[in-house]
Amino acid sequence: MTATVPKEPGSGAAWPVSAVLIVRDAEATLAECLASLAFCAEVVVYDNGSQDRSAEIARRFPNVRLQAGEFTGFGPTKNRAAALASHDWILSIDADEAVTPALAASLRAADLTDPAVVYAVWRHNFLLGRRVRFSGWGRDWLPRVYHRTRARLTDAAVHENLTFDPGVRVERLEGPLRHAAVRDVGELLVKVNRYSELRRRTRPVVLPAPVILLRATWAFFRTLVLQAGFLDGWRGLVIAWSNANGVFFKYMKPYADAAVRAEAGAGTQRPEASSDS
Repeated sequence: MTATVPKEPGSGAAWPVSAVLIVRDAEATLAECLASLAFCAEVVVYDNGSQDRSAEIARRFPNVRLQAGEFTGFGPTKNRAAALASHDWILSIDADEAVTPALAASLRAADLTDPAVVYAVWRHNFLLGRRVRFSGWGRDWLPRVYHRTRARLTDAAVHENLTFDPGVRVERLEGPLRHAAVRDVGELLVKVNRYSELRRRTRPVVLPAPVILLRATWAFFRTLVLQAGFLDGWRGLVIAWSNANGVFFKYMKPYADAAVRAEAGAGTQRPEASSDS
């Protein structure tokens, strides 16, 4: 896909905001992402040990400042990257996302005089080249532009959220953020394993095996039926099954760890359930 650099007609000044993203082995999408951020005064690329051409790609862009550091979970790592930015206003973006020209124009028109505002963008999610309109992916409004003195990401290792001070209001911007969420079905298996491993190491929750099965089944039903995933065709089925897998392994990995410890210590003793978070 050819990257399109969004520019506002008649405006040559850089947008006084630091776009911030963390990357690891993101060469497949990074060039398009960075090209879409050409209007930003600065782009902080925080590399977490890429073994591909990510660093080489980042160095091609004059407004990119490449940094390197350890990955310690999505929330903490993104906050560390934001702390390195030259500007207090931050655009948080992922390496598989790209700002569309319509969103770029909306961003440049946003009022940056009031730090008590957080701007939300509408993310359009694509699975194997086609936009997913249901399956829980359709109305994906995300707060992504914030003043770092009034807002920050939570320290969650997975599925971090932006938190902000009392009195901060959220305003929506026009124009979509394009998200190449899945380029190959196998990527979903990699994500399920990676995210469940992070939860296993940072926030393990042990539930009874029947409860795990029920939660995974509910995730599948909710995505495919209640969130109208069936309207996305086979893509909706893929997402529903992936969500069920994600829930299953998020809880089954800690359960298996506890079961093995119990078996080693007391033969047939079952693992005790812990409270869910």
